[in-house]
Amino acid sequence: MKARIAIVTVHGKAYYLLVDELKRKNMPFLSLTPNEAVPIGIEVVITTEEEKRLINHKRILVYKEDLSLELLINEASKIASGKEFFEKVIVGVDPGDTFGIAVIADGKVLETANCRSVRDTLNKIESMVKSLGIIHEACVSVKVGDGVTSHKENLLRVLDKALPSSMVLESVSEAGTSQYSNETKHRRGLRDIVSAMQIAGRSGQKFHRRKTGEPNS
Repeated sequence: MKARIAIVTVHGKAYYLLVDELKRKNMPFLSLTPNEAVPIGIEVVITTEEEKRLINHKRILVYKEDLSLELLINEASKIASGKEFFEKVIVGVDPGDTFGIAVIADGKVLETANCRSVRDTLNKIESMVKSLGIIHEACVSVKVGDGVTSHKENLLRVLDKALPSSMVLESVSEAGTSQYSNETKHRRGLRDIVSAMQIAGRSGQKFHRRKTGEPNS
């Protein structure tokens, strides 16, 4: 995949944190110094406030220590994809002893994680959605695998109470998601994430959301 994001800085801490986050998300990028020309094809540059004035580019994002790194990188991803916002975001969840989570935005995997509890899973989903800078929650669907009924039902109840009612919740069949490759065979956390990605890509049965101030019908 061709790099459309460039990190342009000589500040060690900023460079390390930005590179680490981009690599974690498997996003290709170029590393440049402020005195180097930004190649054609780079859609967005990430730099520091001090170095911004040294860079000639139409789209520049500024790293700041008090700014969410996830939010910054997700904004860069949107720009690199030629988008001002994501039209469709799906969060796939494989519930179990370990909860695998995958966030798919307009068909692209943006984030994955493993959680140890329902509460941690809820917190992670809320954090992931917030980091995308989403304004309209109606474009977000959370799909929960039905492999373990008790885990699925418990998680859906918690999500239903905590997430905005405009978000869509679905129960999705996990049949076949455990047919993982040799690469994931002996890696439980990775297997859960792969399953979550597969769950996100499937159609499911919509969970009837609560009415304001009323229990589920």
